[in-house]
Amino acid sequence: TVIEDIVIQVGRTGVLTPVAVMSPVRVGGVMVSRATLHNEDEIRKKDIRIGDTVMIQRAGDVIPEVVEVVFAERTGAEKPFVMPATCPECGSHIVQMEGEVAHRCIGIACPAQIREHIAHFASRGALDIEGLGDKMVAQLVTNGLIHDPADLFFLTKEKLLGLERMAEKSASNLLEAIGRAKSPPLDRLIFALGIRHIGEQTAKRLAQACGTLDALMAATSEELQTVRDIGPEVSASVVGFFREAANLQVIQKLRSAGVTPGETARLLAAPLAGKTFVFTGALSRMGRNEAKTLVESLGGAVGSSVTKTTDYVVAGEASGSKIEKARQQGIAILDEASFFTLTGIKTE
Repeated sequence: TVIEDIVIQVGRTGVLTPVAVMSPVRVGGVMVSRATLHNEDEIRKKDIRIGDTVMIQRAGDVIPEVVEVVFAERTGAEKPFVMPATCPECGSHIVQMEGEVAHRCIGIACPAQIREHIAHFASRGALDIEGLGDKMVAQLVTNGLIHDPADLFFLTKEKLLGLERMAEKSASNLLEAIGRAKSPPLDRLIFALGIRHIGEQTAKRLAQACGTLDALMAATSEELQTVRDIGPEVSASVVGFFREAANLQVIQKLRSAGVTPGETARLLAAPLAGKTFVFTGALSRMGRNEAKTLVESLGGAVGSSVTKTTDYVVAGEASGSKIEKARQQGIAILDEASFFTLTGIKTE
């Protein structure tokens, strides 16, 4: 058959999938007119072009796929496929992370992804909005009551009462739960935004490093990479998310609705940012948990064992085998006084 066009489908997670629209042909007793082309790399590998005559089959006798191009049928009028630079659903930018074959839309208000985004936004690890499960999200989206996560905060009882199985009491309960979500911890809001590669733990580190949402939005890729476990790929994802106009509109809309995350009293230039400590033995001035809290409050991290990622081993009284391992690996060893000097705490 002949490929008449190649169109883009946007999946619920934002992945763009090219699909061949073909002259209808019967395969195994079924009329076939569309077949997924998987991704841009697959199209290049098979050199598939719009207007090509191709051989198709139903993989496993079920899923239509393009097997190969019949190059002898080419006339020169065929057109190479070009992946769009913006999402066909919402117009947001398309990104392809290094090492990935998939192209993704990063728009938080993309219609193709809206159910997934809102369900994540309201999930327990994010804003934890009780009563906003998958079925309720589906109803809100289907009835056109919400088009992005910020719309949740503009819902009214009158709008909710028009939904299936939504009575006065349940509508009030949902609105109260949404109202409680207006003052989330900063890390939960960061996680709720659904930025690619940002899980709950990474969101906490970003909140601790930046202190405010504005500081995170203004951070450069280089600055973000000073935060523990934030590399080029993750920092690029964060910076790209906050450069997208559609995402900035949703954030402004959240602010207009009164969503105000709590500030975290830590700075991107924290003195121990990106440094990992391991403690051995007992400190005389504070317990192990207090010392861990101190390090984390200054942007550092505390490990339980000496590894290649350890920057300092702090040796207290009755230190154990970790000292010898640190010496073998050339890791800096601090006594208690040196540790407190590094953290800026006076020893007297």
